[in-house]
Amino acid sequence: MEREIRSEVIIVGAGMIGATLGIALASAGMRVTVIDRLAVDTMTAGPFDGRTIAIAAAARHALDALGIWPMLAADAAAIDDIRISDGRLEPGAPEARTSRLHLHFDHRELARGRGPAQPMGHIVENRFIRRALFQRLAQMPTATLLAPVETAAIARDDAAATVTLADGRVLSAPLLVSAEGKAGALREQAGIGALQWRYAQTAIVCVAEHELPHKGVAHEKFLPGGPFAILPMTDDPQTGAHRSSIVWSERADLVPALLKLDAESFAREFAQRFGSHLGAVRPVGPRYHYPLSLMHAERYVARRLALVGDAAHAIHPIAGQGWNLGLRDVVALAEVVVDARRLGLDIGGAATLEAYERWRRVDNLALVAATDALNRLFSNDLPPVRLARDLGLAAVNRVPPLRRFFMRHAMGNIGDQPRLIRGLPL
Repeated sequence: MEREIRSEVIIVGAGMIGATLGIALASAGMRVTVIDRLAVDTMTAGPFDGRTIAIAAAARHALDALGIWPMLAADAAAIDDIRISDGRLEPGAPEARTSRLHLHFDHRELARGRGPAQPMGHIVENRFIRRALFQRLAQMPTATLLAPVETAAIARDDAAATVTLADGRVLSAPLLVSAEGKAGALREQAGIGALQWRYAQTAIVCVAEHELPHKGVAHEKFLPGGPFAILPMTDDPQTGAHRSSIVWSERADLVPALLKLDAESFAREFAQRFGSHLGAVRPVGPRYHYPLSLMHAERYVARRLALVGDAAHAIHPIAGQGWNLGLRDVVALAEVVVDARRLGLDIGGAATLEAYERWRRVDNLALVAATDALNRLFSNDLPPVRLARDLGLAAVNRVPPLRRFFMRHAMGNIGDQPRLIRGLPL
């Protein structure tokens, strides 16, 4: 076993953000070491996560440029349209009452006169994304994945970052990246503070089987307890059943009781929120739950250290943009690091890391604030507020330029786009 491993970049965290960053850097020939405390088989197992990811159109371009998308396409369900509506629960009613004032994004609208219509995004199960990422990472000759490993010590000085593993191996590189997620330790070890709080909500994640096909339409229903998202999935490969992924945000104090319900009672509560627009519906498989919180780091960089993804910011899933925000961190950091290397500059130096932070800070702050405000606006049942937001949805729906702006935003096609987002190699 090699006792000392020298790289150009060490990435702590081999999840979907860390593995993608490793692939991006290795695609430009950089020597990268990615480490994780969990085994690959654990991270790709079906019961490990249970969630799906909404991959926006711009993010798909980046995955395509990195050779990842061809490994995912067969397991991806297109999001052609998005329907956003406001609803409320009434005791004894078989389903939530939905306002007739709504917002509808039609993917064909942006394509008129500009070629064939493209999906607004795709829904893919997390386990399939991880599987594709590890397969692609294994194909990169300059990338090394060490998992599972435990870290014994991490040090950073003016020259390099050093990670000592529990088995005695020592990793060193000019740049260390934390892709650990919001519970990672490197941010706190670096003395970087964060704005953070817990929402009084928990997300219940499960899969629904329904009688009618979803036809690529994603629904976001705003209910008093929180948004209820219905996201199109591929049909079940064994049974052919039509499926959707559900992210059900609910009051945290109600979730334990909901999760303890027997199958019939849970299905009744579920169907009331889902509605009858896809015919008969029932939840299938395990019920997962995740507490919801917001976090935004005061800084994204420190000496020889960069934060990406949830290590830098964690947002409410109300708009399904959390992973896409992290991917934009990945492609921006990869671009500034690769460009610095080509110019013979210090890839882990202050100038390089500050360029990354400047590029990402405004975009991240804007979405952190927007998702928080949307959740607070829609997760209540006050009549004046409900009327105002319904009128707001209807107004956006009736103004095509404004509607198209929000559609482009949902697809990730705004702002200063890194090369990979434009489908170009690093």
